[in-house]
Amino acid sequence: MTVTHHAKAGILSDQNAAKREEIVQLLTQAYWMEIETVTNYLAQSSNLDGIRAADIAADLAADVDEELGHAKQFAARIKELYGTVPGSADFPSDTDTGLQPNGDATDVASVIRGVIDAESGAIEHYSRIIEVTDGVDWATQDMVIAILRDEEGHMRTYERYLREFA
Repeated sequence: MTVTHHAKAGILSDQNAAKREEIVQLLTQAYWMEIETVTNYLAQSSNLDGIRAADIAADLAADVDEELGHAKQFAARIKELYGTVPGSADFPSDTDTGLQPNGDATDVASVIRGVIDAESGAIEHYSRIIEVTDGVDWATQDMVIAILRDEEGHMRTYERYLREFA
């Protein structure tokens, strides 16, 4: 018989298996949120047109790498917690539509609002992960706190953009 769990304490211990599964589910949802964000930011940064759109498109393009980095962190932590990182066949079909291209490449304000909504949703979800991991999974909590800080910064940036476009 192969022993796969050696930890006697902490989130990797057998006594925390149920909590670990809950955290893996939350991290998997966060992973998909980041993958969706990468897809939509890439699409919108490519689709936006117009002089006023150039800065927003450039920011979205730059954010793609950061959001992909978040997805990679979530994937690594899922694996560390004995989970399995899902593939494209498991992509949730109830994805957010706020950042979907709407056919008007000059509608910068709706893109900005979509980014704010996406970042707000991420902040809400990551705050939940931080609460669930408190006292039981410090490593995940620390990672998610750092990612939360990034998302808060993104949201504030786009809130400032919206003042100009609204």
